[in-house]
Amino acid sequence: MSKKLFEREAETLGKLGVHPQVPRLLDYFEDNQQFYLVQEYVKGHNLYQEVKKRGPFSEAGVKQFLSELLPILKYIHKQRVIHRDIKPANLILRHTDRKLVLIDFGAVKNQVNTVIANVNSQNALTNFAVGTQGYAPPEQMAMRPVYASDIYAVGVTCIYLLTGISPKTIEVDVNTGELLWEKLVKVSPQFAKVLKTMLQVSIRHRYKSAQEVMDALDMTAYADSLAQSLIAAPMVTSPKPPQDSGQIATSSVSSPLNSKFRSKNKNPETSPDNLPGAQMAFSTTSTNVLSRNKDHSSPDITLPKRKRRLDEKAILDAYNNGRRNFAQEELSNLNLSKVQLLRVNFFQCKLTGTNLQGADLSHADLGRANLSQAILKNTNLDNAYLGYADLEESDLRGANLTCARLRHANLKDANLCGANLSDAQVTREQIAMAKTNWLTVMPNGKRGCW
Repeated sequence: MSKKLFEREAETLGKLGVHPQVPRLLDYFEDNQQFYLVQEYVKGHNLYQEVKKRGPFSEAGVKQFLSELLPILKYIHKQRVIHRDIKPANLILRHTDRKLVLIDFGAVKNQVNTVIANVNSQNALTNFAVGTQGYAPPEQMAMRPVYASDIYAVGVTCIYLLTGISPKTIEVDVNTGELLWEKLVKVSPQFAKVLKTMLQVSIRHRYKSAQEVMDALDMTAYADSLAQSLIAAPMVTSPKPPQDSGQIATSSVSSPLNSKFRSKNKNPETSPDNLPGAQMAFSTTSTNVLSRNKDHSSPDITLPKRKRRLDEKAILDAYNNGRRNFAQEELSNLNLSKVQLLRVNFFQCKLTGTNLQGADLSHADLGRANLSQAILKNTNLDNAYLGYADLEESDLRGANLTCARLRHANLKDANLCGANLSDAQVTREQIAMAKTNWLTVMPNGKRGCW
C-alpha cells in the first residue's frame, strides 16, 4: 500500500511540477524498501512560522494570500487533482521572490488513481487520506472529498492567518458543525461574506471552484474601491440663507438662484451638473424673495474648488508618504516610467497616453481605468485588477500580466507581443482583439497559442 501511495505522489508531482509555484520533482526511487523523492528545494518560511514570528495577517494581507493561492489551486484542479491537505504549514513563502509555494502532495486524490478502502491498516489510510484535523471539511473526513474540499481548507487557513488561532481550538456550532469564527476577526462585511461561503459545511452552499472565489473577490475589490472613492471625495454644502423676516421661502427645482448659478459657469466642466455625484452636494431648494427691501442681494454661493491635477512628483511624494488611494484622478500623459507603485489604487483613473513603461504595478487596482494608448511596455502588472479597464491601443509589449484579472477589459488593438498572460483571467475573444505573436505567453502557459 505504501509503495502505491509513494508512486502516486511521484506521478502527481511529475505532472504538477511544471507550475512555478509547485516544487519540481527531480527524481524518485526505492532503496532497501525505503522510498525517496528528490524534489526542488524551496527555501523560506511556511505561513505557520510567519504568523508565529510576525503575528496575524491583516485583511489586505489575507486577500494577497488568496490572490496567489487560488490560481495555483485552479491549476491543480484543472489537472483533476484534489490536494486534501492545504494548511499554513504546507504553504511556503519562497525566500528568493516571496512567492507562495504549495507543498506536500502526499494526500492527493485524483480521478484516475483512487485509494482502495479495504486495506489492512485502516489507520494508515485514514491518516493519509483525510488530511489535517480542523482544516478538512466533513465530506473529506467521510472519505468523499471533492474540489470544494480544498476551498474549505483555504477558508480555514484564512481564519488562522487572521487570528493566529488553531482551528481545533475555535468553538463549533453543535447544531450545524460550522466554525464560530466571525467574532474573532475584524474584516469588511464583503470579505466576511466570501469567507463565510468558503467555510460552509454544506457543499451545496460552498464555492465549487477556485474561480468562483476569485470572482467573488473581484466583486469585493470593486465594492471596496468604490467605497474608498466615495469617502475620499470632497463634499460641498450650500450655506444657509440669511434670516429675513420680510422673505417668504418656497421650494423650486428650477429656481432663479439655480439659473443664476448656471449662467456664471460658462465652462461645462465646472458646472454642478457635470461634477461627480459624490463630489458635489448642492441643494436645489432656494429662496424666492418677495421683500420690500429691493436692494437685498442673493446669498453668496461658495463654488467648489477644482482639485489640483497631480503631477509625477506629487504622486510619488504622496505614495512614499503612505498614500495608496488615487481613485478617479486625472493622470493622463504623465511620465511614470520605472516607478514603484505596488498596490496602488488607480480605480477609474484617466491614464490616457501615460508612460508607465517598466513600472511595478503589481497588485494594483486599475478597475475601470482609462488606459487607452498608455505605454505599459515591460510593466509589472502581476496580480493587478483590470476589470472593465479600457486598454485600447495600449502598448503592453513584454508586460508581466501573470494572474492579472482582465475580465471585461477592452483589449482592442492592444499590443500584447511578448507579454506574459500566465493564469490571467481573460477570454479568447478578448485576446483575439489584441495583437499577439509567438512570444506571447497565453493563460495556459504556452507561447503563441491557446
